[in-house]
Amino acid sequence: MRPRSELALAGLLAAEIVVFGATGGSFLSVANAFEVLRLSVELGLLAIALTPIVVSGGIDLGVGSMMGLSAVVLGLLWRDGGMPIGVAAALALAVGAAGGGLTAFLVARLRLPPLVVTLGTFSLYRGLAEGLTGGIDNITGLPSGFTWFGQGYLAGVVPVQLLVLVLISVAWAVVLHRTPFGRSLYAIGLSPEGARHAGIPVARRLGILYVFSGLVASLAAVVYVAHLGQAKADAGTGYELYAITAVVLGGASIAGGRGTIGGTVLGLLCIAVLQNGLRMAARPAPLAGILVGVVLVATLAVRAEVPRKLGRKVALAIAGGLLAIVFGFLVRGWRSPAAAGSHPTVAMMPKAVGDPYFVSAREGAEEAARELGVDLIWDGPTDLDPAKQNEVVEAWITRRVDVIAVSVENVAGISTVLRKARAAGIRVITWDADAEKDARDLFINQATPQGIGFSLADRAARLLAEHGRLAIVTASLTAANQNEWMKHIRARLAERHPGVEVAVVRPSDGDRDRAFSETQTILKAFPDVRVIVAIAAPAVPGAAEAVKQSGREDVHVIGLSLPNLCKPYVRTGVVDSIVLWNTIDLGYLTVHVADALARRRLAPGATVFAAGRLGTIEVRGDEVLLGEPFTFDRENIERFDF
Repeated sequence: MRPRSELALAGLLAAEIVVFGATGGSFLSVANAFEVLRLSVELGLLAIALTPIVVSGGIDLGVGSMMGLSAVVLGLLWRDGGMPIGVAAALALAVGAAGGGLTAFLVARLRLPPLVVTLGTFSLYRGLAEGLTGGIDNITGLPSGFTWFGQGYLAGVVPVQLLVLVLISVAWAVVLHRTPFGRSLYAIGLSPEGARHAGIPVARRLGILYVFSGLVASLAAVVYVAHLGQAKADAGTGYELYAITAVVLGGASIAGGRGTIGGTVLGLLCIAVLQNGLRMAARPAPLAGILVGVVLVATLAVRAEVPRKLGRKVALAIAGGLLAIVFGFLVRGWRSPAAAGSHPTVAMMPKAVGDPYFVSAREGAEEAARELGVDLIWDGPTDLDPAKQNEVVEAWITRRVDVIAVSVENVAGISTVLRKARAAGIRVITWDADAEKDARDLFINQATPQGIGFSLADRAARLLAEHGRLAIVTASLTAANQNEWMKHIRARLAERHPGVEVAVVRPSDGDRDRAFSETQTILKAFPDVRVIVAIAAPAVPGAAEAVKQSGREDVHVIGLSLPNLCKPYVRTGVVDSIVLWNTIDLGYLTVHVADALARRRLAPGATVFAAGRLGTIEVRGDEVLLGEPFTFDRENIERFDF
């Protein structure tokens, strides 16, 4: 990469810093600067490892998947294999080196196209990781000494894991730019055959690169697991694309023969600062992906060798226009620091911002924010990613918001960073799903097991006119929450509806088709059953389809599920009703509680709480109870979209 191009990229980075610094807050603080660097370590390791590969004309799309496989191997060897965490980490690194060796053999020795080979390893490693864990097993409870490697700070300022990135970057900068080995990679990238004729051992050197890439991907996995406090199969998902973006943004040519470690570091920082700055400025998370793409296109336009008739000035004009769009997006809608500081700032996070369930909750949260004059920040992952939840919370800590409210995806993964927020004087509440109790002040509990059980029992008794038999279709006979609901269903029937009897309980394994077949069996074996109570979300439409196909108009289905799964059956009357909770009210209550905590209007030990249009809400210990479950029926279900 030409020095002039690196200077241009440095100028872009400086422009980002100036723009985000103008928002005020804590963006320009030393703590936030180190936070940007800390959150760049895993991605940075992959980008550094990919740089010499791209320089040599290759590619490795399997590094993110190798992160997932290595993370799972580390966790399983420690938890199930009983190995010391250091030994497990070392063996995870060996797995990465072995995976890199496989790629090296296929690319360097068999001369297969690296794009095709690494597309294969991309799927292979992720599939192995998901196979080892079933896709759902998260290994937590890792030793504190190990998690300090990913969460600790030297002298309370410098992140420990940052030293790893610095050492790897410096080492590869020396190798790539100051040794014959490194210079030979440029020759290989420009002309592999020419390099062979010049006496360069091309296969051996390419093999070294891919082995090193796998090893560094595993090192990134170790850092990731220590940082998050858990090992899971989806570690590193999507990281390979951002790593390649950083390398190309830094000036490397996909065709090979060009690129520097310094340029990659600048590209990495441009991406990291952009993502962090958007979070600090409370801009929408998806905007980061859009702007990274725009910045990449603009940078490539500046560097491109355009046709003479187009001219360099036109290319620069295109790049300038794209950059203007970038900074227009950044500046548009920002509030001044004074305006933002005049009201409590509540930062609220769903499990996934695009989930219709949470979109509905956001509607209620924004209603309460307008009502109370609260500055509401709504941000979070676009999918169920605990690591992204941690990153967002870290940014909010640096920004010094007043209250953080989180719908928790992974209890162990988020609790450490929530404790850090509390230690910084920020009030923390959880909603929809709880963290560890010492990691938050209050939990907004949407419904109690007793409330769910009583509501279902009362509805079934009404449909049976207080006399008859019902059947229960659950997800699992060992599921703690569903057994708790059934306990309250039976207790309510015994106390209030003695003429109603539970004929049978059948499991559906949380599968719609299994619920369908189990309900068919119930209708044949227990023909006097008139109500099917399905207490798993997929079980309700499964049971409803079985009743519909049976033609039994005298049988009704009720249960606990999501409106969008059940609307067709509610419209036709096969499903009488479902219970859940009003997600709009859940978001509304969460912001009311957050505002009360920020303004110190909710005293410790309080038993009731006034929450706007919801009226008086019960506070039971460290839980705020939304109230009775909400009943969705033909009269109201069309109003909800989740």
